[in-house]
Amino acid sequence: MRDQLAKLVQDRAGGEPVCLFAYDLDLLTEHVRTVVESLPPRCRMFYAMKANSADRLLRALAPLVAGFEVASGGELDKARAIGETTPVIFGGPAKTPAEIEQALTQNVTRLHVESVLELHRISEIATRIGRTAEVLLRVNLAGPFPSATLAMAGRPTQFGISEAALPEAVAAVATLPGVRLVGFHLHSLSNNLSATAHLELLDHYRRTVSAWEQEFGVRCEVLNVGGGIGVNYADLADQFDWVHFARELPAVIDEFPGHWAEIDFECGRYLVAECGQYAVEVLDVKRNHGVDYALVRGGTHQFRLPVSWQHSHPFTVLPVEQWSLSATRPELRDARITVVGELCTPKDVLARDAVVARVRAGDVLVFSHAGAYGWEISHHDFLSHPHPEHLFYGDAA
Repeated sequence: MRDQLAKLVQDRAGGEPVCLFAYDLDLLTEHVRTVVESLPPRCRMFYAMKANSADRLLRALAPLVAGFEVASGGELDKARAIGETTPVIFGGPAKTPAEIEQALTQNVTRLHVESVLELHRISEIATRIGRTAEVLLRVNLAGPFPSATLAMAGRPTQFGISEAALPEAVAAVATLPGVRLVGFHLHSLSNNLSATAHLELLDHYRRTVSAWEQEFGVRCEVLNVGGGIGVNYADLADQFDWVHFARELPAVIDEFPGHWAEIDFECGRYLVAECGQYAVEVLDVKRNHGVDYALVRGGTHQFRLPVSWQHSHPFTVLPVEQWSLSATRPELRDARITVVGELCTPKDVLARDAVVARVRAGDVLVFSHAGAYGWEISHHDFLSHPHPEHLFYGDAA
């Protein structure tokens, strides 16, 4: 895809400034196929659509994954556009009654319940429309957990049912009509980079849920272990060791009780981040108060991930030799630059203190691993700039 992207950039030199997302669907499907095929029996990989819900990505993923994990009625609509019978699991901390009814009428596989009140809402709606909802109780465990970029459990967050409230939730699901408890959901962290720590986390889940079965007299059929497998944006050469994880995972899963018929993963970032690139043209190069800046057509209103996570996103410089202006072409050599966008805020920063051999106005910066939580989480219409293009390459395109 890089060769195709480079040709496109050269062909457009001197025209409207380059600003686009490009997705390599062949790279995507090869990676996801490898991940899915390496999972042991009982394990299922669902795709967490929140990472990137572009229709072409979903269509490329659908034949490979067990189904989609959605967190809104809008995402459910996108999943159903791919297939009316595609397995879908529905999470999210604040489901509306309308979304719950939509989920039940559109035959989602399971609902992940985040509170006792939500359990009552599901029961009431399911009973009214004559359905039985299969549910997992999402529990906010006490921890401790491995270090990761984001934690959804082990500390105060809005996610899941506190372990202290679990007895109430189990008692409620046993008596409420229209709901059937099939297991538990334990998504505790995000962007974990250690395969060994993730294996230990799964073993912690096994011990915890086994103890709940004994304490509450329930039987877990499905355990959803969430996603949480990360991408190392700071060092692209040092990624989560999936080979080690997949090699050791069968031994961990073999320890899970035999009646746990299904172990669900719901990964997003790890599946799609690498397939995407964000390419933006350098509009200007200048120095202010001792700092060198490259100003680009684009920014955090299109690619919010760097400012959201407060990291400097990796990029490469794609040189463009054409320069049509009579003005001297500004450039920097062997410099440390801060890459900023077109917004009227000093927070519009994509990279800081990044070392470049050479960058000029008119060159194009290509940000790698931009396939997840980029466009999807961005405030697209702030300042009403034009949206970027979205290009798809590969046989699945």
